[in-house]
Amino acid sequence: MLLSFLALALCAAASPATYNARPYANVGKRQASYGSSSLVVDLGYSVYQGVSNASAGLNVFKGIRFAQAPVGSLRWQAPRAPAVNRSETIQATSYAPQCPQNPDASTTIEATNNTLSSEDCLFLNVWSPSNATGPLPVFIWIHGGGYGAGNGQQDLTAFITGNDNAFVGVAIQYRLGAFGFLSSDEVYRKGVVNAGILDQHMALQWAQQYIHLFNGDPTQVTIAGESAGGGSVMLQDMAYGGSLGTELFRNTIAASPYLPMQYGYKDWIPSQSYYAFASAVGCAPSTAYLSDSSQANVSQPIFECLLGKDSATLINASAVISQSGSYGTWAFLPVTDWVFVQDLPSRQLGRKQVNGVNMLVGNNADEGYYFTPQDITTEDDLVSYLQVTFPLFSNNDIAKVLYYYPSSNASVDPSALLFATEGDTGPTALNQSSTGTGQQERADLIYAETTFVCPSYWMAEAYSDNKYGGQGWRYQFSIAPALHGSDVAGYFDYPGEFYSVDFTTAFQRIWGNFVVHSNPSISNAVANGVTSGNTTANAASSWPPYSLYAPYQLDLNTTCPVLTINAAGLPGCESAEEVNEIRLVNAYTWEGGRGTRCDFWRSVGELVPE
Repeated sequence: MLLSFLALALCAAASPATYNARPYANVGKRQASYGSSSLVVDLGYSVYQGVSNASAGLNVFKGIRFAQAPVGSLRWQAPRAPAVNRSETIQATSYAPQCPQNPDASTTIEATNNTLSSEDCLFLNVWSPSNATGPLPVFIWIHGGGYGAGNGQQDLTAFITGNDNAFVGVAIQYRLGAFGFLSSDEVYRKGVVNAGILDQHMALQWAQQYIHLFNGDPTQVTIAGESAGGGSVMLQDMAYGGSLGTELFRNTIAASPYLPMQYGYKDWIPSQSYYAFASAVGCAPSTAYLSDSSQANVSQPIFECLLGKDSATLINASAVISQSGSYGTWAFLPVTDWVFVQDLPSRQLGRKQVNGVNMLVGNNADEGYYFTPQDITTEDDLVSYLQVTFPLFSNNDIAKVLYYYPSSNASVDPSALLFATEGDTGPTALNQSSTGTGQQERADLIYAETTFVCPSYWMAEAYSDNKYGGQGWRYQFSIAPALHGSDVAGYFDYPGEFYSVDFTTAFQRIWGNFVVHSNPSISNAVANGVTSGNTTANAASSWPPYSLYAPYQLDLNTTCPVLTINAAGLPGCESAEEVNEIRLVNAYTWEGGRGTRCDFWRSVGELVPE
């Protein structure tokens, strides 16, 4: 969660009076009957025809519009229900354009303006089992990408078929970069901040209104995401102070939930990103803006000027500004608006003010490598990194960080062996991993825990014995090197395609059982490996919910008889001889006291802020 992460906002609603929280309320009541196996679906506003994947037993609908094009005067406004277009049956056979892409600050490209992206990108895709005889649970996927990249084109076929076609799948898109997360006092007053989060919210409302036509049960919805998708799940969990209950979903899954620094919508950091973006497209004021925009002398307000700019100019500027911050960060991110997102996650989750009933949440063993400069060799280097990363920290605060992250190595030995830790015995992630040792590993771990790991702990705690009688379950994905994002292939690829048949089957069933049964436990045979024939007792078959008094998680790993070095020069396991190694461990004492460190980060959450 580096300096530039601070830039944007969750899903503020410009002004509460202007944001229609239920845009489909007047479209018509949900029908009592459910859809058939027909490939033609009438949504009222439009008619779509999908395609049959006969070998998978799925009807697939790609490119379904769930909101009007957010262009022109609708830029930086809350999404609006689609206009009626019944002049023809729309062929839902190919993905719609993705939203404009915005790289992070570790990427050096001039722009991402290309024909594969468009501002008109608020579409979703549906995979519906063709042999369904009644309403099925629904899985809604929110993609990751730092709130600046990614799309809704994740193929859910393998995940659904791996769970016997027991649920309907949906993948959504939402505005990214400056289009989805531009924030300032002016944006709040004249439009909405966190437009991208509001897009997600509207897609969830769309599902409540229409998913029955695809044989989905709107009362049994699970929303899920990885990285910024997991962070989005967290913000939907927190929506309106956690007052929505089960109105939009019952269960949530968050993999490596991304929590960048979350500032108020008109704080200095997001405001500076706003002015930098305006300057890049020729909408800068004639005198320098101060914190109070009323002190500026401009011939045309910035917001109106931005509305008049062409799409290509805005796309290029969003990409350029997005790269301008600290290494591994994005310039446009969610903010607190005190309406939709009412508090810092570290605080609100601590009060268990959440929507939905149950949660499945996890992190990877080595989350920080991609986002941390890989040149930290001394403690002085580490301190300099911390000063940039946490600009609100005093010297005393940084001293506390060093105390909670002790190191036995003064510097990185270039010849030091890289290997994955066991988690509960031997060296810990404080000083050792598959990607670093010593001071470098300290930095990697600090970033990993503040940005991905500790938020996952707080989410599990928030759902533990909550007001709805729900529970939270925790896991860690540990197949070396277990970098950020490497878990996705475990639940979305076909068994044996990337990870072994045994592991992928187990991981897919964990997620699938949670979607269908609200409990991630799997059978002993699946946990031990479907090809092994081993049915001895495994902790995954009686997976206990996470709680502060019994803080247990599953460690999802495999034995690794053949260690390979990948293209990045990192050690990992890619062997057909892998054997599942799933065990129950104490998440609080894990990796040298991770629970204690997460308690520390919660205590300084207002200074981070997170």
